[in-house]
Amino acid sequence: MAGRINDDDVKAVRDAVPIDAVVSEYLQLRGAGGGNLKGLCPFHDEKSPSFQVSPSKGLFHCFGCQEGGDTITFVMKVDHLSFSEAVERLAAQAGITLRYEEGGYNPSHQRGERIRLVEAHKIAAEWYAEQLATSPEADTGRIFLAERGFDQAAAVHFGVGYSPQGWDHLTRYLRGKGFTDKELLLSGLSQEGRRGPIDRFRGRLMWPIRDIAGDVVGFGARKLYEADNGPKYLNTPDTAIYKKSQVLYGIDLAKQHIAKVSRAVVVEGYTDVMACHLAGVTTAIATCGTAFGGDHIKILRRLLMDNGSARVIFTFDGDAAGQKAALRAFEDDQKFAAETYIAIAPDGMDPCELRLAKGDDAVSDLVEPRTPLFEFALRQIVVRYDLDTPAGRAAALDEAAPIVARIKNSGAQHEVAVQLAGMLGILDTQFVVKRVAQLARWSRERGGRGGAPTSRGSQQPYEAAPAPRASGPALTLRNPVYATERELLKLALQRPELVSPAFDAYGVDEFTAAPYAAVRQAIMDAGGAEYGIQDSPEYLVRVRDAAPDDQVRAMVTELAVEAIMRRTVDENYAGEQLVTVRRRAVARRVVDIQSQLTRLGAGGDPAQLAAVQNELWVLQQYDQALRGQGAAAL
Repeated sequence: MAGRINDDDVKAVRDAVPIDAVVSEYLQLRGAGGGNLKGLCPFHDEKSPSFQVSPSKGLFHCFGCQEGGDTITFVMKVDHLSFSEAVERLAAQAGITLRYEEGGYNPSHQRGERIRLVEAHKIAAEWYAEQLATSPEADTGRIFLAERGFDQAAAVHFGVGYSPQGWDHLTRYLRGKGFTDKELLLSGLSQEGRRGPIDRFRGRLMWPIRDIAGDVVGFGARKLYEADNGPKYLNTPDTAIYKKSQVLYGIDLAKQHIAKVSRAVVVEGYTDVMACHLAGVTTAIATCGTAFGGDHIKILRRLLMDNGSARVIFTFDGDAAGQKAALRAFEDDQKFAAETYIAIAPDGMDPCELRLAKGDDAVSDLVEPRTPLFEFALRQIVVRYDLDTPAGRAAALDEAAPIVARIKNSGAQHEVAVQLAGMLGILDTQFVVKRVAQLARWSRERGGRGGAPTSRGSQQPYEAAPAPRASGPALTLRNPVYATERELLKLALQRPELVSPAFDAYGVDEFTAAPYAAVRQAIMDAGGAEYGIQDSPEYLVRVRDAAPDDQVRAMVTELAVEAIMRRTVDENYAGEQLVTVRRRAVARRVVDIQSQLTRLGAGGDPAQLAAVQNELWVLQQYDQALRGQGAAAL
């Protein structure tokens, strides 16, 4: 596991990659005034742009869904990457070499190795694709694709290539590009031969397998010739950059569509993914030579955001192996918050065969949710028992009831229990309903351990779902007090030179809205507005880092991006906001003191009474000075 990325390098990445350049790769931006840009938010559907980017601050914020942050945050959210993955991706774009800390090995060596292996795969993918497009030998591969309904344009879209039948064509090509034999062996592109490294893939159709960030990390190779004694499909072995249980073919193309529509379609092969995407089912992905498992689920959960209304649809062949795969998928069903379904073509064809035989519409129709995965699992159980005998019905109930108890929605759980009674021919429906409810209750009491998994009524997946994103606070800006406090904080974040050093003397209690008080505290903890004058690019980073939680951090971003309400922003305008906030704080304190004087009354301690009266007089004089002299009296 790599060490933590050096803080100075993270800062260098933030400074080197303009946020507007990064965001522009995903959406169109146009001027929004005040140096800001706006566009349609990539994180939620909207008809008018509420997504704003501040190039000068290096921040973005959507006033519709409240998503916000810096360049790194944007890449993390839009491409569903971890912090380190986003920094590494941006660093590669900027040509910055990252340093790592707290590693148990030489992190820079490990990072350099990853860069080399990824680069080798990128070059190999381009070379394989060129061979398919131009080599006479690759005609066998072109025919294979054409027979399955894929033309050259489809091959280019998915990066499909061809590996020549010779022993070391790619190995020699990559050596010429400067790669060492050790790097070629570590990459899995070559393997040891009698006289040194030879090509691992020879005479095969090649599918590049990309990670979620879009880097080629491995290949899936399909046998084309009878003389090839190898398996029908040969995949890259596990390497430093490729773990077959942690990659999904097509995820780079499907990720944004999956996140947008909260639906994923899991198919069985590379050509099935191609067929689905070309038929308009752009959420299709496939495993790479392994069963769909826990690590694959983690990838999809990041994209589906554990949305309870999300759907995961499995398509499996109608044969015994396909049914076995479906049941194996159902074992992991509770690791999803999403509802899971199975889609099997009536004639047992896979999506590729279906598209070829009946066209794109048939593929689209296939993946419309038909059968919940739990229902399919129940039917597979029931058919194994002799339901004509009491013993057979009882045995089927013993195996099927725990499955019904796993259903996440309590209402659906009751209905399916009734259906199960009918499937088994048990006339006492309530007996089956109570049996299922009992199993579900036992599971809840055990926290989902043992017995039936967590019931769908609790809406909890097997792994705890992350807490929902905190939305911005509901503040009525028609309230002039809140409006002025907000304006002053915007000035402190966007134009600190106009309010410093006076602003840094303001107490947290001078901001009456709790979210604004929290932002004031974050500014204080980050070194104050004065720090914003000394190091403007780092200032907002420090304030956001000082925020105690995501809600306050979102508010900081929002205030840093939101336009200031005056066209001409100068010292006079800043002074007006400073004075107004301070005078209101003074007025609140005057009310408190007057209340204290009333409580002391005529019989109070003379010394205490005199001190309170003196404080009142001082505040009244200060208020008069603020009213007459403005910011000069601060």
